[in-house]
Amino acid sequence: MFNRFSTRSILKSAAILISILATIPVAASADGTIKVELDYVRVIKLDRPVSRVIIGNAEIADATVSDPQTIIITGKRFGTTNLVILDQDGTAIVDERILVSMEDHNTMMVYRQADREIMSCTPTCEPIELK
Repeated sequence: MFNRFSTRSILKSAAILISILATIPVAASADGTIKVELDYVRVIKLDRPVSRVIIGNAEIADATVSDPQTIIITGKRFGTTNLVILDQDGTAIVDERILVSMEDHNTMMVYRQADREIMSCTPTCEPIELK
């Protein structure tokens, strides 16, 4: 049977699709949790304007409205909380859990009997002061 799509056109289409998908921000993981590292930010792009942003525990994470369709989440303290974003009609656009954790690849935990200290190692190791 004759295939009307050449390998070259399929590869070209796949490359275009991948480049489009790479520009779409991923707000939540597969389990619906927005993961943010401590002292880092996560940008959430929405398809419609925001009216209100609610964070369950503002000591764990902070939300800033950058523009009507862009929210910036900042990880402030280890833990979990939730994020609810409402549109002009009061309908929830986003209702997700936020998990603030430490940066795994640049941190180290030092245990001294019952005491635990977390060190940030970028490039030298220094203690992280937990708020």
